[in-house]
Amino acid sequence: MELLPFAAAHAGTVAGWPATAQEVVMWCGRQEFPLPARTVAGWQQDEDVQAHVLVVGGDVVGYGELWFDAEEDEVELARIIVAPGSRGAGRGRALVRGLLAHAVAAGHGDVFMRVHPLNAAALRCYRGAGFVTVDAELAASWNAAQPTEYVWLRYEEDAPAAG
Repeated sequence: MELLPFAAAHAGTVAGWPATAQEVVMWCGRQEFPLPARTVAGWQQDEDVQAHVLVVGGDVVGYGELWFDAEEDEVELARIIVAPGSRGAGRGRALVRGLLAHAVAAGHGDVFMRVHPLNAAALRCYRGAGFVTVDAELAASWNAAQPTEYVWLRYEEDAPAAG
């Protein structure tokens, strides 16, 4: 398994992974289905976003982003998805750990992520990678401007791995 920088050629593959409109919403909060490849490619235009793909045997099987916020001294892991045929095999956790290694290496103080509350598989994966739920008051303040009451997680190096 390798974590490689995202290339525009990956956009169509990644955009095709969500099988339903609900899966698109849970993955990236978008209301369009099917998700156009140009949307995924467009996410790369933000200079504070670094996207990566997980490659296994030459096949792209995962996608995720790091959103850097130098002002807040933090990184958010975002828009993480695994190809349907690769789910349930530990690839999501490998992807998250690879992204986390990049985030930690960047030297920012905190690493966060938000998860759609109905995405139980993702929550298990992220908790297994060392993420814990943030304080309810902090989550409420962050959710005030969001379209969904996300579950907010913070990486805790010493958190016991779940699952």
